[in-house]
Amino acid sequence: MKPFLASCGFLLCLTLLTPLAAQTNARTNPEAQLKALGLTLPKASAPVANYVPAVTSGSLVFLSGQIPRGADGKVITGKVGRDFSEKDANEAARQTALALLAALKLEIGDLSKVKRIVRVGGFVNSTDDFKAHPQVINGCSDLLVAVFGDRGRHARASLGMSSLPLGAVVEIEMVVEIE
Repeated sequence: MKPFLASCGFLLCLTLLTPLAAQTNARTNPEAQLKALGLTLPKASAPVANYVPAVTSGSLVFLSGQIPRGADGKVITGKVGRDFSEKDANEAARQTALALLAALKLEIGDLSKVKRIVRVGGFVNSTDDFKAHPQVINGCSDLLVAVFGDRGRHARASLGMSSLPLGAVVEIEMVVEIE
């Protein structure tokens, strides 16, 4: 009986985990996922200095730092811990993720080519005593996982800064592997 019960336990475990695995590993269309989330990509921003928004080298795309912009196109500025709450800064990081995806789409043409989000570097314009930088940058990370599933899981750094370009509340860069 024990081998039978053990195999039943294995089958039960396999039965319960299979839908979850299928859901998280499915090769979904990222743009359809964005639409299902009620999100649209903004127009890709032009560089503000002497750099390009993205460089492809082999199967990797290196995206320059992007900053959040409101619906009016203006940069979202301020310091977390003084002008922004952690929750509001998290939303700005989510907006920045959309800007990164817009720059990525401009570079590769189709977000379905994304094999993996490799790394995210997040910079938070914050007061000296603010300590929740990872929770702010989760706004970006959470959106990438919502759009790409397991392909959106990535290595990451989240750092506090005394200032950022144009006074932006966050700046985020990204490295992406494509097919």
